[in-house]
Amino acid sequence: MPAEGGRGLPRLTRATASLTQEIRVLDAAGEERTIRIPDERPLTVYVDRRELVTLMTLGQYPEWLVLGYLLNQRLLPDLRQVDSVTVDWSVDAAAVRTRAGAAGSKALRTRAVRPVVNTGCAQGTMFAGQMADLGTMRLPAVDVARIDRATLLAALERMREQPSVHREAGSVHGTALFHGSELLFFVEDVGRHNAVDTVAGWMAMHAVDGGDKLLLTTGRLTSEMVIKAARMGVPIVVSRNGITAMGHSLAERLGMTLVGRAAGRRFLCYTGASRFDQGPLGAAPQAPPLR
Repeated sequence: MPAEGGRGLPRLTRATASLTQEIRVLDAAGEERTIRIPDERPLTVYVDRRELVTLMTLGQYPEWLVLGYLLNQRLLPDLRQVDSVTVDWSVDAAAVRTRAGAAGSKALRTRAVRPVVNTGCAQGTMFAGQMADLGTMRLPAVDVARIDRATLLAALERMREQPSVHREAGSVHGTALFHGSELLFFVEDVGRHNAVDTVAGWMAMHAVDGGDKLLLTTGRLTSEMVIKAARMGVPIVVSRNGITAMGHSLAERLGMTLVGRAAGRRFLCYTGASRFDQGPLGAAPQAPPLR
């Protein structure tokens, strides 16, 4: 049963699942050996007993994933509409119970008529609705949310040192939320969208504001990733990967700072350079907070 929620928040289970499994492989030298690979599984989400979507996931924090998905897909305006989320891995399902019941959210009723099976990366975001909603998204002003080189490099180093499924088994994406160079939350999943949605769910449950935060992801910065970060109120997004043209265009419209190809001490600031304090090129990574 779901644990008790506080401050009017949803009650959540704390479902656990194996994140990796062993398999036998044949390597290039002709030797058999045992390795570990991520344990991908389906999670079918039901809202007030109506099937909504099936997410392919690692299952690290499934309740926060479900909440973040509902919020980032604009299916719920806030968590106050959710009474509970119950995840049961014996049937690969998540049951969401809303406070208004099946007669509640119009967006949920419309979407529930046509369940969609999604992969971890291709979540089938309701793109037209997201684009129409851009005008309502507001990020902090440039002089309010800034980052400097030392903070960025320190965050990258902290991410590199983080124990992870990827280090053990590969084939997953990681996303982390930082305040300055302080790691607040880290999650991995088989898809970059799932990882970002899980961060969104964690932020909502813990009442964490994104305005002074940094989102660091291993996934490429597409239009959907930019929109999700903006919906979470995060003005600075860093990726080890690159960027698409539409992701770049949307970030410029939103006033978001995007940093990509970030590894070691190298990176490219694609947009929002006015938020970035270069500092001396030879400076060693420090840990000042975003300001």
